[in-house]
Amino acid sequence: MLLEDLQVILKVAEFRNITAAAENLDMQPATASAAVKRVEKALGAELFIRTTRHLRLSVAGERYIPQCEQAMAMLEQAKQNMKEELGVVDGELRLTLSSDLGRNVILPWLDELMTTHPRLSLRANITDSNVDFYRDSVDMALRYGFPDDASLYGFKICNVPRLLCASQGYLSENGTPQHPHDLPSHNGLFYQLHDVIHDVWDFAHHGTDYKIKLSGNRASNDGELVRRWCVAGHGLAAKSALDMADDLLSQRVISVMPSYQPLPTELWLVCPSRQSITPAMRLLRDSLRDKTASLLQQLADKGIIDSSMLV
Repeated sequence: MLLEDLQVILKVAEFRNITAAAENLDMQPATASAAVKRVEKALGAELFIRTTRHLRLSVAGERYIPQCEQAMAMLEQAKQNMKEELGVVDGELRLTLSSDLGRNVILPWLDELMTTHPRLSLRANITDSNVDFYRDSVDMALRYGFPDDASLYGFKICNVPRLLCASQGYLSENGTPQHPHDLPSHNGLFYQLHDVIHDVWDFAHHGTDYKIKLSGNRASNDGELVRRWCVAGHGLAAKSALDMADDLLSQRVISVMPSYQPLPTELWLVCPSRQSITPAMRLLRDSLRDKTASLLQQLADKGIIDSSMLV
């Protein structure tokens, strides 16, 4: 049997399904099935009990799989340790990104990182939906907000102010709101997730919180589309300062009611477990921290955000 066969075995044990394991490993189900048969032949025992609908570990599999996981983890750690000592950063970054931040901010940074480290490769999954590490072929997710799944492991990249934004054209035609209570008379541009429209916006001002329900004629599950509507002058949008940074710096949009801030968020790089962290992931983490800090500082230098919000 081959070392790669053992990787197949562990994936089959994880998914309890040969086809799902094959998809995760980017191979044909027949190839994965052949790998399972080679390992079982070499061991002289069946690791899985197969029926027409289900697959489960046999008694031999229950004993073998945990020790196999430990052995493979030790081999992988030894390989990573050797690469770190040699200063080698390689491998595939399988990363999921939100639509607006990913396309317009992060992907150019990734291109730069890969130019500096040509042995890296990238597989980018652009979606605003929640990621399932055990279903989707990704190893990392860059997401706003602290991970709510205690089984996941994450690196905080930065604090992210959120801003109420609009184009000058929209404000010239509809007036500029001065207080959250002015917002119901304006057109909101809404983000929608799982058929829930986020049309209630929270603001804070000197210790007082405001919860305002808006009306609007546009909503989308794509954050980039909400940003485009805002730039085009169709209404007000409550967006991440990172998402809107280029538009703010180029004055395509302006920050509205800057003393009444929408609730801030955080940017996190999330992975399934501490054991899944690689030198390439740590390199990406450090690069993202540097790049986001620089971009947010540009906004602070222009007076668009308060530098105290970055701490």
